[in-house]
Amino acid sequence: MIRRPAKDEPLADAASDRLYQRLARKLFDQIASGAYLVGDRLPAERELAITYGASRPAVREALIALEVQGFIEVRVGSGAYVCRLPGQGEEPGFAITAFELTEARLLFEGEAAALAALHITDEQIDRLDALVAAMKTENLLPEVTEEADRDFHLTIAGATRNAGVLRTIEDLWHLRSTSPECALLHAKARNAKVRPVVEEHITIIDALRARDANAARAAMRAHLSAVMDHLLFRTEELAVEEVRRSLATTRQRFGVAPAA
Repeated sequence: MIRRPAKDEPLADAASDRLYQRLARKLFDQIASGAYLVGDRLPAERELAITYGASRPAVREALIALEVQGFIEVRVGSGAYVCRLPGQGEEPGFAITAFELTEARLLFEGEAAALAALHITDEQIDRLDALVAAMKTENLLPEVTEEADRDFHLTIAGATRNAGVLRTIEDLWHLRSTSPECALLHAKARNAKVRPVVEEHITIIDALRARDANAARAAMRAHLSAVMDHLLFRTEELAVEEVRRSLATTRQRFGVAPAA
């Protein structure tokens, strides 16, 4: 029988687990023990953050981890609801998250851009210019696509003339689409019409065209730091929508007029 954890019990410390994973396990155990039933709403994100001493991004990553495994459903403007109970012997699993992946890309692709600046050919720079033009076109389409963006980054990786660098960055882009947790958050961002920022890519090309390794590294890191900020903003935006919905319900219940 699974013991129901106390609400204020500190998160278990496990050297191999990140904070969001420990929080996801905590919530998983509570669902498995019957603390929450199918259809029940989990505490609000802010309440979970305070209760367990976790950051808001850590809470969001924990909820995403449970959502991709089908235990909960996060409804925009409403909250997280239990949609199925764990089976006997079932344990929560974790894949790479969008934040982890972007952090890894920032480390590897920044150095790849610096190395590429030393070896890139004029033909490869022309290819990058063409891909930026394709991004401009794709950004006008109703459906968000990542094809030109992906090819842009892989072209830079190929320009390093290092098969290990190219393979590593190819693997990171593969994880972006195949990790359920990563794919879910990027899908939420795409639904919000978050699109590749053309100006950031042009800055990278300018540094490569100048064969300036330091500038190329800085431009790539600035671009991927912005990607991280966009993901954080999107998850924060979802949280704000939930708070606004809750406040609107409270005002309606007590007959309070909306704030001007």
